Amino acid sequence: MARILICDDSNLSRGNLKKILTTKGHEIVGEAVNGEEACKKYSELKPELVTMDITMPKMDGIAALKKIIQENPRAKVIMISALGQAPKILEAINSGAKSYVTKPFDANKVLSAVDEVLKA
Repeated sequence: MARILICDDSNLSRGNLKKILTTKGHEIVGEAVNGEEACKKYSELKPELVTMDITMPKMDGIAALKKIIQENPRAKVIMISALGQAPKILEAINSGAKSYVTKPFDANKVLSAVDEVLKA
C-alpha cells in the first residue's frame, strides 16, 4: 500500500481522510495544515501520494501543488475541493494534479481516486 501525505487545514477533514485511507492499508506518513508545510513535508518524507486541499492558509493548495510538481514532475497529487470550485479544480489539473475529490468525502470515491492515481 501507499505512503501518503495529507494536506488540509481542517482537523476534521484530515481525520476523515486518514480513517478512509488507513482502513484500506495505506500508511499516513505525515500531515500538513497549510501549503508551506505541505511542500516542506513532501521534500522530507517523499510520499508516494499527496492529498492536497485547495483552500489553505499561508500558501494555497494550487501554489503548493505547483511547487511540488516543480520539485518532482512525476509527483502524484490528488486535490481536495469543496463543491463549486470547478475553476480551481481545472487549474489544479492543468498544473499537474492527477485527480480530485470533493468534500464531504465519499469513502468509495476517495479510494477509487487513490487506486487510479497509484496505478497510473
